[in-house]
Amino acid sequence: MRITRTAAALVTVVALAGCGAKVSESSEPGDKAESSGHYPVTVSNCGVKTTYDKAPRRVVTNDVGIAEIMFALGLEKHMAGYVAPDYRASRQDVPWKDGYDKVKWLSKKQINKEMVLDAKADLVFAGWNYGFGEGDNFTPAALKKLGIGSYVLTESCRSGSGNERGVMPPLEALYTDLTTLGKIFDVEDRAAKLVAGFRKKVADAQAGIPKDGKRPSVFLYDDGRDKPVTSGAFAGPHDIITKAGGDHVMGDIKDTWTTVSWETVVDRRPEVIVINNYGAVSAEEKKRFLLSYPPLKDVPAIKNKRIFVLDYVDLVESPRNPDAIAALAGYLKGVRD
Repeated sequence: MRITRTAAALVTVVALAGCGAKVSESSEPGDKAESSGHYPVTVSNCGVKTTYDKAPRRVVTNDVGIAEIMFALGLEKHMAGYVAPDYRASRQDVPWKDGYDKVKWLSKKQINKEMVLDAKADLVFAGWNYGFGEGDNFTPAALKKLGIGSYVLTESCRSGSGNERGVMPPLEALYTDLTTLGKIFDVEDRAAKLVAGFRKKVADAQAGIPKDGKRPSVFLYDDGRDKPVTSGAFAGPHDIITKAGGDHVMGDIKDTWTTVSWETVVDRRPEVIVINNYGAVSAEEKKRFLLSYPPLKDVPAIKNKRIFVLDYVDLVESPRNPDAIAALAGYLKGVRD
């Protein structure tokens, strides 16, 4: 999820040679998912239409949020394994722990072709810079040549504008993936129930937010000392902040995860800072840095020590997004009061 997750041209292909799936593809902009409710089923993912004649049986996922989308849909039996770093997947208090217990943990390292070939994968579910990337030639096009299909995380869809990612609001990206995967795996009712439940949870969290009241300004701090990595309008934190009753100070940036200058942060004077808890640098270390960094000393969030911590998987596209909204909404209510 770091800034190395850059964007490029829209390309997603699925070739399920191992399961005998018949696949047709096109990439006309604006294609909408279609389904008769039975196979074959045609869906659109990041602008590319693909037809499945049966559900994939050996899916490999990359990153914890993506694995949990599969777990939330009850698709463990369709998975050959998941790839995720130790600090993201080994916690004992995670939702859908049964999914982690049932599905093989393939690696803590960067996903690669050898890994998915060894797993006899028929589909890789990852995202641009959530596994897919040209640098190591791990792309949907490269996997297609090996007879392996791909599904791209909608949060990471490339917009076609330079290196930017993002084609829809972050929560809609989550709902889109749940709905589309529901069609691919013939669990549409389960997907619809999840989406309805998540929408209700978000609506309940918003019920106590004054419609005409002041919205505390919020900055998302991911990492970085020289320049902070943060979230633009198309990454999960934007909807988490705004649906929770906050004003996202970087919401004018039409990208997902990106860098800004500290001068920009100071100029926008956030009243609350949300820390993304992941990686080798702990949330407590990040907090100490922010509180001691001289250029930030007059920023209201620092002066008032209003710093809130959410985990990585709360903030990237995942089934935990609605709970993150509820948690932040509770914190911001205290700020308003």
